[in-house]
Amino acid sequence: MDKQIDKSQLRKEQRLRILKSGLIGGGVIAAAVMVILWLGKSVDGKNLRFSTAEEGPLETSVAATGKVVPEFEEIINSPLTTRIVKVYAQPGDTVTEGMPLIQLDLETAETDYEKLIDQQQIRQQELTQLQLNNRTQLSELAMQVEVKEMELNRLAVEVDNERRLDSLGSGTGDRVRQAETSFATCRLELRQLRERLANEKLRMAAAEKTQELNLSSFRKDVAMQRRTLDQGRIPAPHHGVLTFISNEIGSQIAAGEKVAVVSDLSSFKIEGEVAEGNSNKVAIGSDVSVRIGGTELAGVVTNLTPQAKGGMVSFIVRLDENHNSRLRSGLRAELTVNYGYKDKVLRILNGPYFKGPGEYGLYVKTGDNTVKKRKVRLGDSNREYVEVLEGLASGDEVVVTDMEEYMQYDKLKIK
Repeated sequence: MDKQIDKSQLRKEQRLRILKSGLIGGGVIAAAVMVILWLGKSVDGKNLRFSTAEEGPLETSVAATGKVVPEFEEIINSPLTTRIVKVYAQPGDTVTEGMPLIQLDLETAETDYEKLIDQQQIRQQELTQLQLNNRTQLSELAMQVEVKEMELNRLAVEVDNERRLDSLGSGTGDRVRQAETSFATCRLELRQLRERLANEKLRMAAAEKTQELNLSSFRKDVAMQRRTLDQGRIPAPHHGVLTFISNEIGSQIAAGEKVAVVSDLSSFKIEGEVAEGNSNKVAIGSDVSVRIGGTELAGVVTNLTPQAKGGMVSFIVRLDENHNSRLRSGLRAELTVNYGYKDKVLRILNGPYFKGPGEYGLYVKTGDNTVKKRKVRLGDSNREYVEVLEGLASGDEVVVTDMEEYMQYDKLKIK
């Protein structure tokens, strides 16, 4: 009689058979993958673009982005904290110099201005009164000096008379000394009056000068308040196009807040941005190639922001042809900033494969219908060429198409 096999033993033998089958299948699949990777994958040759490595010059450059903006524009800020009462224009309108754009609530400012005018008149009256008082006092002092001079002349005559009488024996020495004393006293009093007159002239002139300076400073405050009122009507500063305006009636605005921008759209410039890591390659005076759609324009860097913002450094490009018909405010532009020149390098064509200096796996043609991946180190570049530092020799044919989806294959067959 046959002995029944234990169920646990049957399950163990079944698991072993499954494991052996899995290992055999996995080995077959792995071998197939290795064969595919070694033999390579096919790729349509029509989708490939080749470049032959060659020696030649390289004008090094860095890529940047930019935006077309008006070359001349004026930002108008609110001169005071108030609210918008009326709006006379809208963005896109052509405006002329002096044309009103916005009416602000100026009631409080006008009241303040009228108060300043009243205070100015009061100060002017105070200065006029001071000048009249000074002239009166100086006139009185001058008259006192004249009277004292007349008295001194009279006493001088008396001294001469007493001396003559004394010499004739008709006078006395006491009368001579008394006349001389009166004369000396009067002369001192005249000297004192003259010094007082001179000092009073200086003092009064200084007081008037101080009052005049105060009045002049106050007049400047009045003129500033007048300008504030004039600016509060927000006139257009020059002929141009209104590119921005705060047009929400009733909204509150703070002093110094932007309320309008008037631009001259007859000429333009480029506001560029470059990654902070490449900012050392951009300098004032650098030549720039600007591409807008199919149009290419030349320019030069005229201004560079010293600090980065959000990882980007800003700069301004002045265009040689700043009135080109292709230019429109707000258009995006591709910029190429030139920063150096190399006489002789090994180079290949630039393409979507290139993301910046470093090591790449590039496919190099090894036969009539195969390419093989090779480690290549690339350096500087411009819009047309990339510098080859290692991995290629002159005459090598390299695929410059983006091959990201094929990077797991060492070889590719060209169909």
